[in-house]
Amino acid sequence: MLAEIKGINEECGVFAIWGHEKAAEMTYYGLHALQHRGQEGAGIVTTDGDKLNVHKGVGLINDVFSEGEVSRLKGHAAIGHVRYATQGGGGYENVQPLVFRSQKNSMALSHNGNLVNAHALKNQLEAQGSILQTTSDTEVIAHLVKRSGNVPMEEAITSALGMIKGAYAFSILTEDQLFIGLDPRGLRPLSIGRLGDAYVVASETCAFDLIGATYEREVKPGELIVIDEDGFRTKQFTSPLQRTLCSMEYVYFSRPDSDLNELNVHASRKTMGKQLAEESPVEADVVTGVPDSSISAAIGFSEATGIPYELGLIKNRYVGRTFIQPSQELREQGVKMKLSAVRGIVDGKRVVMVDDSIVRGTTSRRIVRLLKEAGATEVHVRIASPPIQNPCYYGIDTSTKSELIASNNSIEDMKEIIGADTLAFLTPDGLKKSIVSDRDTQEHGICRACFTGNYPTEIYPDTEIPAYKD
Repeated sequence: MLAEIKGINEECGVFAIWGHEKAAEMTYYGLHALQHRGQEGAGIVTTDGDKLNVHKGVGLINDVFSEGEVSRLKGHAAIGHVRYATQGGGGYENVQPLVFRSQKNSMALSHNGNLVNAHALKNQLEAQGSILQTTSDTEVIAHLVKRSGNVPMEEAITSALGMIKGAYAFSILTEDQLFIGLDPRGLRPLSIGRLGDAYVVASETCAFDLIGATYEREVKPGELIVIDEDGFRTKQFTSPLQRTLCSMEYVYFSRPDSDLNELNVHASRKTMGKQLAEESPVEADVVTGVPDSSISAAIGFSEATGIPYELGLIKNRYVGRTFIQPSQELREQGVKMKLSAVRGIVDGKRVVMVDDSIVRGTTSRRIVRLLKEAGATEVHVRIASPPIQNPCYYGIDTSTKSELIASNNSIEDMKEIIGADTLAFLTPDGLKKSIVSDRDTQEHGICRACFTGNYPTEIYPDTEIPAYKD
């Protein structure tokens, strides 16, 4: 993925396991499968029944767990987290799982999403005497749980969930229980699997495949799951609402081998590409996708039009975060360190360049230039999602409205800005058709707020837009 230069990032990935003798090791591998969801920090917390054991740090999984730390995390249950620093910014104090110790019921908490009423809740908690140790909205959940007093943990969590609003998929681990929950609209993905007698939970099903677990079902919107020595039980902490799973999970964020809401991500992207070809056909010689998340849509576009699909763009997989800082001249041409155009494929050809989205337009302009410098006679840009015209408030860094190119320019203007011969986007209805199709829209609905401006929850005047902060 080109997240670093495209300016759009998911917040994090959640993993949990209960009832496995190598809980920490399974969590380590599960987080590897979810590494694409966050590269700023990682952590694992285990319980051996008596105490919580934690190791976390800033960086990638291999960097944080590089010297045998996994083997020192004893216990039969664990939760893990990979984080992209959006709401609250970076730094060790915000790396999850967050751990809160007390004389009774110490707990660790991992969370994916964004609370739209976090600012108001923080003000309320501070007025009541709470001292917040992080700038993350995740800590708000923990304080609300602990302020319920000396009541059973399940009751305290249920009470806290009644006060928070927005998108949240979370895991809470105590010395003797694991809790899993999803917001009433199911804005973020979360699934349950089995590994032998162990229960496994992950943001994406690709984590199950890596450790050999079997997918069972998705966590239901408004559901609270409790797992302990007495087994697995579940309840609805609130009535589920119209499902609005983030459509960008299908468009861009999730791995193509994951299944979300009973639909394979690769298959959905191919369908988007086919729908895009139906809505915006063009005469051309080759179709190419921008690696990696756009390749599926490009294949779909190719199949629908009969225009051959070719690898016209190659991703350089050895440019990582430790790459030496480039000169200013190279920084201006930064995409060249990420991508290369294949001259032998595009030279003298009319090229359809399929991408998943356009945020600021900077990267699209540079990729079009790459293709033309490699000899493409025409570059027709086709985007397998609608124009992003609105910020996301639910845990996705999509920038402010003023930074989004589609908020301030017509499609014709955007075409001129990026230097394409033609430019077309998938329509919002086309996106919905590609993902929902003829399925039950109550259970399989999607959020399209960043495209349409129709937010599925109330947005408060002080709701923060998730965005990276140093």
